Amino acid sequence: MECKNCRNLLPTDFNFCPNCGAKVIHYRLTFKNLWHEVIERFFDLDNTFFRTFIHLFTKPAEVIDGYISGIRRKYLNPLSYLGIALTLSGLTIFLIQKVFDVNMDLDVFNQGVNPELNQKIMPIVFDFSSLVFVLFIPIFGIAGWLTFNKKGYVFAEYLIVFFYTLAHWSIVSFPIGLTMIIVAPSNYLELSTIMLPAMIAYSIYVMQRIHKFRAGQFVLRMFLFLILAFIGYIGIIIAFYVILFATGTITMEDFTPVKK
Repeated sequence: MECKNCRNLLPTDFNFCPNCGAKVIHYRLTFKNLWHEVIERFFDLDNTFFRTFIHLFTKPAEVIDGYISGIRRKYLNPLSYLGIALTLSGLTIFLIQKVFDVNMDLDVFNQGVNPELNQKIMPIVFDFSSLVFVLFIPIFGIAGWLTFNKKGYVFAEYLIVFFYTLAHWSIVSFPIGLTMIIVAPSNYLELSTIMLPAMIAYSIYVMQRIHKFRAGQFVLRMFLFLILAFIGYIGIIIAFYVILFATGTITMEDFTPVKK
């Protein structure tokens, strides 16, 4: 018998390949086996997803710094973790648009946003929400790399920090957002507005746990990080509206305020 992953020859009684570490599958794929694998992968207390999820709360430095330093089997890799986060995010958008038919309103603070602008923008926001989320990774990565980088990570390594951090926050936010959609769907955007600073706070927490700056240095670097992250956030918004104007999706008339 040979390993289907690396073609290494194996005795017939081996359950794992000693060459690549892959699990040896002895059975045909059935619905029962498929369900068993899903349960084992995501709900087994010893699996890498569950361990990664818990330790990104309790000891994020071990997860992230470990991966950067070469520990690749103890925790779920950052791209897979991000993939899970994007899948759950996509499920949230699907539920909002197709199942609960939630009517989102950009006028969160009652500032008189034109309803026509809302109707034009919200479908686009939903369609490209995953892309916007992914754009936060390099923006936060640049801000963190320039401010919180005592260990001298190169930029590519610092991106790993936010692959894990933002993916984790998205996964944590999923049940909260799902509950809001079911209980009070009209307040979902207000929740998103509140969750953004919470996501930034968690990002700062992770960077500090990794680099461990003294109090005075931490406050200064946090302040600089917030400035750079805010500039990047505004940059995304400006680019979004420039594209909408350039494609003729919106016009200046759409910004005419509505009196309430």
